[in-house]
Amino acid sequence: MKRLLAVLLAFALCAAACGGDDDDSSASSGASDDKPTISFVVNPWTASALNVQVAAQLVESELGYPTDIITIDENEAMFTGLADGTVDAVLEIWPSGITETEQSFFDDGSVVNIGDLGAVGKIGWFVPQYVLDQRPEMASWEGLTTADAGAYFATAETGDRGRFLGTDPSYSQYDALLIDNLDLPFDVQFSGSEAATVAELDSRAAAGEPVLMYWWTPTAAVGKYDLVNVSLPAFTPECGASGAAADADVACDYPEDPIFKAVSAGLADKAPDVQAFLEAFTITNADQLEMLPAAEIDGEDVADVAAAWIEAHADVWSAWVS
Repeated sequence: MKRLLAVLLAFALCAAACGGDDDDSSASSGASDDKPTISFVVNPWTASALNVQVAAQLVESELGYPTDIITIDENEAMFTGLADGTVDAVLEIWPSGITETEQSFFDDGSVVNIGDLGAVGKIGWFVPQYVLDQRPEMASWEGLTTADAGAYFATAETGDRGRFLGTDPSYSQYDALLIDNLDLPFDVQFSGSEAATVAELDSRAAAGEPVLMYWWTPTAAVGKYDLVNVSLPAFTPECGASGAAADADVACDYPEDPIFKAVSAGLADKAPDVQAFLEAFTITNADQLEMLPAAEIDGEDVADVAAAWIEAHADVWSAWVS
């Protein structure tokens, strides 16, 4: 769903290759020293971290492999790492964000799509319900076209124009193009991270102040802050392809994304039982929403949240390791 700096991959891979693991980079449990390390990509959003923790903890405890958890954005460096076998698996790829260059790794067989994760994501524009209670016309992009609409969301930094709150600029997004192509009186300002966006939303909601923002489902914040997805022009495949390529013509909503998993082509030989496990591994929207509040709202460590889910759902994951 999102994109960071390629240098993070180089740093993380060097740390892994040089044995520089710390307690946060491994699922840590009863792994065997005579099996190869399985490297999981974790992208910089909470659901990805939870998915990876569940998988990595089970790969260690049930299959006996040591694991590395390497933080990488969903940029081309991630696909390069999968293609050359430096990393083994990524569990949350949002198809709407795949570029032509990234698709080429699937086309040449160096990266393998191993099926849907089970969760369906949706990026979009969101406002709290209290905004629509005051300004019901803003449930749709047409209600955002006037100068008055811009002024309603304006901040000291944006002047007379409205602020559109972005998140991490590396995330798959084309909001500035949408704003330009729909001729809306808004400027995008990035918070810098998922956590920073939630902090800003929390502050705004506490004061009852309007906010229009890039966000996605499933997340705990949608329920906590009663966020409503603003209606944009209908998604079409042609427009979606334009958005993935950051084409200047993009002028439609983000699509629903059936999230899928991918592995390095070499994993089937390196650890065939791990590949079989990951093919069976399924995390649904309901599963994510069961875990997300503890991590996103209560601030619990994602490893602990994943461990609690594993303990409560042996009936689910036992089928993945049989």
